[in-house]
Amino acid sequence: MDEGVTLLNIILMVIAVGVFLKLRSVLGRRTGHERPPYDPYGGAEGSGENDKIVSLPQRKPARSADQDFDDDSFVDPYPKRFPYVVEETPDKRVEKAPASLKQVMTEIAIADRNFDMDGFLSGARMAYEMIVTAFADGDRKQLQPLLSPEVYKSFEAAISDREAKGQRIEQSFIGINKAELVDAKLTGNMARLTIKFISELTSSTRTEDGVVVEGDPVTVRTVTDYWTFERDIKSSDPNWRLVATGSDN
Repeated sequence: MDEGVTLLNIILMVIAVGVFLKLRSVLGRRTGHERPPYDPYGGAEGSGENDKIVSLPQRKPARSADQDFDDDSFVDPYPKRFPYVVEETPDKRVEKAPASLKQVMTEIAIADRNFDMDGFLSGARMAYEMIVTAFADGDRKQLQPLLSPEVYKSFEAAISDREAKGQRIEQSFIGINKAELVDAKLTGNMARLTIKFISELTSSTRTEDGVVVEGDPVTVRTVTDYWTFERDIKSSDPNWRLVATGSDN
């Protein structure tokens, strides 16, 4: 009986030791470096270590007036912010248009945010001189991108006729005295603006032998032209083309 009890005790002891070792391997053992229990009502004390607190980076000082933007110590509170630009209103961009045309010009300026009356007139003056000069020189390459197909066809025919007769134009363009808007239309997306040009030049047509058959190479003439330019205001092409011409001369 005693031997049976002793054997049973040994078996139970072995089982207990096995269970203890198993628990020890799973739960580990204290080393003195364990984190203290989290106290939700306690403040940060001592070293202030608390895994619930996230430290914020220190804000760098604002840029002084003489500090360079490339300075690493400067932090722009509005990164990649574009400069604030006040765009001129449509009325402002067409304020120099005649009163009778102000309404249609305002409609054009609203439909085309890039349109500006001063800029258009400046470009029209340049185009006028370029076209007049290119026509006198018979420069088809210069003329073609500035004219509508119909107007180019008319200009090219006149140049070809002149060449067939062996004639040439001698011209000296002096300048434009005046360029003013006299008519404007907006039909759908197509805008048409008519400009009255008053210019001065000398012009004569000579034969191959140098004989003047038309004009005067010396006398300065004042020429009045009415040119109409057209553009699709919804097109990505910013260029206006000459679509009609007229003259008082």
